This record gives sequence, structure tokens and C-alpha cells, in this order.
Amino acid sequence: MEIHVFTIFPDMFTGPLNTSILKRAQEQQMVMFHLVDFRCYSPSKHKNVDDSPFGGGVGMVLKPEPVYYAVEATLGDLHDYNGKILLMSPQGKQFDQKMARELAQEERLAIICGHYEGFDERIRALADEEISIGDYVLTGGEIPALVVIDAVCRLLPGVLGESESPLTDSFYNGLLEYPQYTRPREFRGLTVPETLLSGNHEEIRKWRRKEALRRTWLRRSELLKTLKLSAEDKRFLSQIRAEEEEKNNS
Repeated sequence: MEIHVFTIFPDMFTGPLNTSILKRAQEQQMVMFHLVDFRCYSPSKHKNVDDSPFGGGVGMVLKPEPVYYAVEATLGDLHDYNGKILLMSPQGKQFDQKMARELAQEERLAIICGHYEGFDERIRALADEEISIGDYVLTGGEIPALVVIDAVCRLLPGVLGESESPLTDSFYNGLLEYPQYTRPREFRGLTVPETLLSGNHEEIRKWRRKEALRRTWLRRSELLKTLKLSAEDKRFLSQIRAEEEEKNNS
């Protein structure tokens, strides 16, 4: 996958993109990152990228010319660009695991990072999709872009080894992840569930599924409304409700 990032703060990406899994993905040529500073494409003498808004108001607004010139100079004729152009925006569609899986199918992505108080409305015309990572305000689109990049790249074939498989991640199958344990078996009075020490793979599978359902029901019950539950899942949920009710009444 090839990812272009358009930003006025490329240094914000150099650390995260050259660490851990993303670094390894680049070394193995599974993903290539291109950081484009659209300040360099500003037509003004002082390379300004923002200006005060028409109609008045506080803050500064990103000008359209630097962004357009940077995108067109980098990607060429946008009618021929065979990837997706994303605009990080608090008004965009909320990013989730389903969207990450869809974007991971693309061969090329381009991400435009806004900044300051906002961006000129005409910049929206460049994007195929606007994406938000949540209902809160950040200084700019750089950190949200990194969130999208990390979530998408870890789904690319071969990026994660078998020991880091995304198949068990929270949200991958619609549920939060089940509890995980490692050595020691006992720590400060807290012990590992006996089922995980049994060596019985079917019982371990059932335990993990039930605990994933329990954690989802307790913490993010709305996720269950969109999940197709098996007969086993429904039985587990019935047991979970009874167990949690008994716990609360004790």
C-alpha cells in the first residue's frame, strides 16, 4: 500500500511511522509513506497557508490553493488516481474497524490533514470521504491521520505475524476482546482462570467467547445489537446476565 499524507507538520509523523509495526511494514515493503508539506506549495511570498475567514470570526482558516496545488502536483490528474482521498474532519463519518477493513483493501490512500480553526469549504471537493475519529476537538488532523494509518496498516496481509494476529482484536468480530493472561499464574492474590491452564482447547474457546460477550455486554452493550448471535452466544448471554445479577445481589 502507498499512503500520501498532506500536512504542514510532517515532523509529527516521523516518530510514529518509524517505530514498531509501522517501521517493520516499511522495511518489508508492505507499505510506503510519503509526507507532503503543503506549505511548500503556497503561492504567497511568505508561504502562508491560512487566512482570516470571510464574514469575520475568530481563528484562521486553511486556504485552498496550497492544498490543491500539493495534491495535484503529487497525485497527478485526480481523475486517474486509483486510490481514495480522505479528509480528516470532525464533521466526517466516524472511523471504526469496519472502515479500517474497507480502507485496507485499497492499494493507495491519500490523507489531507486540516489545521487551525478549519479549512476553506472548497477543500472538501478534493476528498472521496471525510473521516472523524470521535466527537471531540483536536488541534489538527495529524493525530487522527496517524490513528487511521495504524488501524489500516496492521490489517494488511503480512504486517502482523501470527503472534500478533488482528483476528482476536477488539471490534474485529464485533466484540470487545476477551481477558488475556500470561505468567506468573498468581500475582498479588490474583490468579489465572483454571480453564486457561487446562489444555482443553474447546473449553478455552468457549471461555474466551463467553468472556468476550460478557465484557461487551458490560462495557459496550450497544455493539451486541448489530451482531448476529449464534445459539451458543445467546446461551452464554443468558448465563452472563444470571451470573452478573447474582454478583450484584450478593
